[in-house]
This record gives sequence, structure tokens and C-alpha cells, in this order.
Amino acid sequence: MTASPLLPQIGAIFVPVRDIEQARDWYCRLLGIAADNEILFGHLYCIPLQNGPTLILDSKIFPQHTPDDAPLFHFNTEDIDASYQFLEECGVELVGPIQNGHWFNIRDFDGNILMICKC
Repeated sequence: MTASPLLPQIGAIFVPVRDIEQARDWYCRLLGIAADNEILFGHLYCIPLQNGPTLILDSKIFPQHTPDDAPLFHFNTEDIDASYQFLEECGVELVGPIQNGHWFNIRDFDGNILMICKC
């Protein structure tokens, strides 16, 4: 059996939101942290959580959000290519190729989308 290149960690949890700035302010206020990180690509705001995964607010996925079209969270990996090949060999449904050399999505056996990400 091939050793898995996936790390036994959840790297991030995605939360679909309507308005990224309002959501950023609300979540940061809720958690008692400064809302001073950059909004990425106009629709993503990452909130690093202590001793846990990063909370990623995403306004791009909100309008069309359904349980099967947005990743629920991502698994970290140090080798994105080895992870892709490993999952392909395991017969996992790959939802497209590696994107920007950093991530790709898979579908679990219940149809849920999960992300694999080199962070």
C-alpha cells in the first residue's frame, strides 16, 4: 500500500457569505480579533483560528451555493502533485485538475466536495 501524502489535518473551513466586508466585520467582531487582513480576489477573507483550521469567508460561492458545489473544508498537503496522483490511484473522484499549482477538489462518496491544498 502506498503511503498517503495527505496530512491528518483540516486546513480550512469555507463559509458562504453574501457580503464579504459585512461578514468579515461580523466574524472578527464575534471572535474579538482585528479585521485587518486583506480581502483576497475580491471575495475571500481568511481568519486563522487558534489551535484549529482557518475560517474562510467566501462571497463568490454564496449565490449559487448548494451542498454539493463548494468545498466543506480542505486537507493540507506538502506535495500537491503526489496527493493528486495518490487520490487518482485510490479511485477518488477528482473534480478537475490542480489549480494554480496549489489546490484541487475531490468528491467524497456522499457527493460532498472537499479541497486538497498546498499551503
